[in-house]
Amino acid sequence: GGKMAGKITGKLNQECALPLSDVSPWSPDAPTLYDLDISLGSGDHVTSYFGMRKIEIRQDAAGIPRLFLNGQPLFMIGPLDQGWWPDGLYTAPTDEALRFDIETLKKLGFNMCRKHVKVEPARYYYWCDKLGFMVWQDMPSAMPKGHTAVRRGAGGDLEFTAPEDAIFRRELEALVRNLANVTSIIAWVPFNEGWGQHDTNNILKWVKSLDGSRLVNAPSGWEDRGYGDMKDMHEYPGPGMYPVVPGRASVLGEFGGLGLPVEGHLWWNKRNWGYRTFEDLAKLQAGYEGLMEKLEPLVKQGLAAAIYTQTTDVEGEVNGLMTYDRKVVKYDAAKLAEWHRRIIAAGR
Repeated sequence: GGKMAGKITGKLNQECALPLSDVSPWSPDAPTLYDLDISLGSGDHVTSYFGMRKIEIRQDAAGIPRLFLNGQPLFMIGPLDQGWWPDGLYTAPTDEALRFDIETLKKLGFNMCRKHVKVEPARYYYWCDKLGFMVWQDMPSAMPKGHTAVRRGAGGDLEFTAPEDAIFRRELEALVRNLANVTSIIAWVPFNEGWGQHDTNNILKWVKSLDGSRLVNAPSGWEDRGYGDMKDMHEYPGPGMYPVVPGRASVLGEFGGLGLPVEGHLWWNKRNWGYRTFEDLAKLQAGYEGLMEKLEPLVKQGLAAAIYTQTTDVEGEVNGLMTYDRKVVKYDAAKLAEWHRRIIAAGR
């Protein structure tokens, strides 16, 4: 806010601790960031920023493990976000486009997203930091030649060769190291469902050793191996939840997927799909509100987070909150925001 909060002088290549006179934690409702100014005796100069927040699993007053942000329970609700664009696929057209998605999701009352099997450019995370939007960051799925996903109900993991495992770990460590200073990232998701799931618990423990300041989600969906800060269910259309277990938060890593093809905004006119498909906006809105009515009692029973599929339509998937071209928001923003406020309040 333009006020000096701390200053320190130190020597090159020696660690310094910067004492702060004004400590204001970052949150979605108050995304406080600190400007950082570093100058060398030579006159070289660089600016950056940082934020501070604490994320953890703790028991609430009823003894239920929940997600706590800055010492307070906070129900997390947001979309699965694949970050696809019709003109650039995995590349957004502009910086403004990246910001638009985040601002739209906040208007809909969401406080986070699960960035799905994709790593975004740094500007995306800057806007999450700046605007106040939490992120669960997925690792892109690894599927070496000859492998398929772990089948549901299978007793064991995939068997990666030593070189395959080394490549996966190298890429995963690079992801964690490169995004280590992103304030808004509060959880790592090393595996999605059974895709490339191997040596599960050892990899989850290894990620936790790389970064103990964030949560590590167990495989999001499908084959849980008993470790990780969260036990994560996928259920379509759902919602549903795993029974609460000691020391782990019960979360709904994917649900919903309600579809509506909007004429004039489709990638193609052939095999468009959603997990349930509706005929018009009013019926779609009613379907979403029906999901929220079922979700609220689960939150009171101990559900700690819910991830709705998904931010936008993606090619033949028409289950987005927006169309693929971002020209149409399919829902009444005020009504969704009110529902989400109710859900978040239930989690307190």
